[in-house]
Amino acid sequence: MPTTAPSAEPPIDVCVTVDMEPDCPPYLWTWRGMEEGAPRVLDLFAREGIKTTCFITGESARHSPDVVRRIVGEGHELASHGMTHRPFPGLDRNEARTEIRDSARLLREFGDVVSFRAPNLMFPAEYLGLLEDEGFRLDSSQAKYKAKKFSPDGPTKLTRVPASVTSSVLRLPPFIRNRWLRRLPGPVVLFCHPWEYVDWRKTNLRLDCRFRTGDPALEDMAAVIALFKSLGARFRRMRELIPDGMAA
Repeated sequence: MPTTAPSAEPPIDVCVTVDMEPDCPPYLWTWRGMEEGAPRVLDLFAREGIKTTCFITGESARHSPDVVRRIVGEGHELASHGMTHRPFPGLDRNEARTEIRDSARLLREFGDVVSFRAPNLMFPAEYLGLLEDEGFRLDSSQAKYKAKKFSPDGPTKLTRVPASVTSSVLRLPPFIRNRWLRRLPGPVVLFCHPWEYVDWRKTNLRLDCRFRTGDPALEDMAAVIALFKSLGARFRRMRELIPDGMAA
């Protein structure tokens, strides 16, 4: 009796994203990540030939406009991370509207912006409508590793795509990290920060802000990209996950 060969599984979608903000907030409010780390990780993406999504605060864009121009010029997606990196659960509705509106207006001076991620991946459901009002189409303020109470579901027209793992997972030893990453269902949404590519190892910052930062973190990101390439993954920008295909 003839048998039908099993169809090949479609390649997994992987979105590499960068949350561009001050250095390890709220513990530091310096800009070494934007000044030193961002160019290093963008160089890595260029060498690897992948396109990413950069969620950037309005204040970061003001501080480092050349980085924003490079993001747009090299075909990465420019996206909003709020204006000041203030946590949205502590803001009233008018303050939240100002954070969203001001960042959108500033970033759209550089290019099209349709994706949003709240600082600390915490965003009240009652503010989803504010994103819609400002023309956003996708929200990545949820995290699969966090309870829904931090960014609960709510009625919305937005495409919501959560982060798959926290950023420090990418800096774990390979035998732990790779096993973890291989088991993630698609779409896989990874994120990192420019300040991770600055060496904080000899500081007294809390452990997740300093372990394996600098060159080791950059090597880890390269290894993560290589892992997913070996699995045949498709590297996509967040906006490409919107159902109507906003790939431009």
